[in-house]
Amino acid sequence: MTEPLDFEFESAYRGESAQFGPGAKPPWSIGEPQPELAALIEAGKFHGEVLDVGCGEAAISLHLAERGYTTVGIDLSPTAIELAWREARNRGLTNASFDVADISSFSGYDGRFDTIVDSTLFHSIPVEARDGYQQSIVRAAAPGASYFVLVFDKAAMPNGPANAVTADELRAVVSKYWVIDEIKPARLYANAPEGSTDLSALMGADFRPEPNGRMSVAGWLLSAHLG
Repeated sequence: MTEPLDFEFESAYRGESAQFGPGAKPPWSIGEPQPELAALIEAGKFHGEVLDVGCGEAAISLHLAERGYTTVGIDLSPTAIELAWREARNRGLTNASFDVADISSFSGYDGRFDTIVDSTLFHSIPVEARDGYQQSIVRAAAPGASYFVLVFDKAAMPNGPANAVTADELRAVVSKYWVIDEIKPARLYANAPEGSTDLSALMGADFRPEPNGRMSVAGWLLSAHLG
C-alpha cells in the first residue's frame, strides 16, 4: 500500500487519528464480525483453516478461533497485529495467529487456506495493487478454497477516500482468479466516533443511523471459490 494510506491506518489503530479523535478506536473496529460475514459463518459457509486478510484488530479471526477454527490474520499495520495478539492471549486462544504483511505481495502460506475472508479490506487497497493482492491470496489458497469479500459500494462513496467499487468492477478484478458464485448488495457497519454521528462527513460516504450507536453504508458481498 502507499505510504500515506499506511500512516493513516497505523495512526488510527494507535488512537492518534486526527480524523476520529484522540484515543478513539477506528470506526470499523466494531468488536465483532461484520453482520453480513457473521451470517455466513452461522450458515456454515466457512470451512477448514481460515486466512483473514487485512484483519485489523482481528474480530473475525478471534470469533472463528473461539468456535474451533484455526485462523491466521495478516495486516500491514504493526499496531493492529499487536492488538490482535494481545486480545488472543486475553481470550486464551492458541489457534489464532497473526503476522505483519503486505497484502499485495505476501508469501509463505502456499496452498494452506480453505477459506479466505476480506472484511472491508478490498476498498483500502490501491487500485494498482489489486492484481498483486489477488495473486497472493490465490497462492495461499488450498484447492477448492472459498473466498468472501465485503466492500464499499462506489455509489455510496463516489469521491473516496476509499477505493470503493461497482459490482462490475469487483467482478472484473476477482473473476480473473476465482469462480464467482454471487455478488449481492450488503451493509457495512461502523461505530460512530464518540461525540459525533456524522460519519458521512468524516469518511465521504452516505451512512445511515443504526441501533446501538452504529452507522451503516451500502456495499457488496462477494462469494467465490477456487476453480
